[in-house]
Amino acid sequence: MKTILWATTLAVASVATMPIHAESNLSDLNTRLAAATQVVHEIEATPDGGVPDYIVSKATCIAVIPSVKKAAFIVGGSYGQGVVTCRTPKGWSAPVFIRLAGGSVGFQIGGQATDLVLVAVNDKGFQDLLQSKFKLGADAAAAAGPVGRNASAATDLKLNAELLTYSRSKGLFAGIDLNGAVVSQNTDDTNVFYGGTAKPFADILHGAVIVPTGAKAFVRTVAKYFHSVK
Repeated sequence: MKTILWATTLAVASVATMPIHAESNLSDLNTRLAAATQVVHEIEATPDGGVPDYIVSKATCIAVIPSVKKAAFIVGGSYGQGVVTCRTPKGWSAPVFIRLAGGSVGFQIGGQATDLVLVAVNDKGFQDLLQSKFKLGADAAAAAGPVGRNASAATDLKLNAELLTYSRSKGLFAGIDLNGAVVSQNTDDTNVFYGGTAKPFADILHGAVIVPTGAKAFVRTVAKYFHSVK
């Protein structure tokens, strides 16, 4: 038992001490946006997979975290950098950058890098993403999201949740339990992306900031797949 607890402590510490404040340059951020664009395209282009239509129509924000890395072999300490866009009256917003870190056994996602997607399905989920930091399952109700374009709302899970969570690994797309993972704003990268000028996350995600050229492909891809379903 002491060995397991010690391993858990080391895994959490390894995530906590990873270089999360390492400065990214604009090229890094454009690469991250390109990877997030590809994740959305590949998930939603899957004929029998993807996010169900009734969730697509409810989505208020989409967070994409490409290639989450594991920090430990047995205990699931993991870390990733991602981007978020939110639905506004004028369309999907310019993006902001976030970090995700987890240090619990429940966040075990396999031996390879895994793409994660978080879908906010109501205004509370939107407000969660405006916080500087929150824990899934504690500060924000989260649930593994259902999969399948035509999945029935009658059998759903989870619309009591604020955020639905998904993973994609080796081409397979499925809901995942991310309770215990911590999502935090990456203000340094967001400021770099917007030319070194500090812009509040709320302003960007409410649509007050024009989508930069480097983010247009990502925002267009999200808008293509997360449209209003009639």
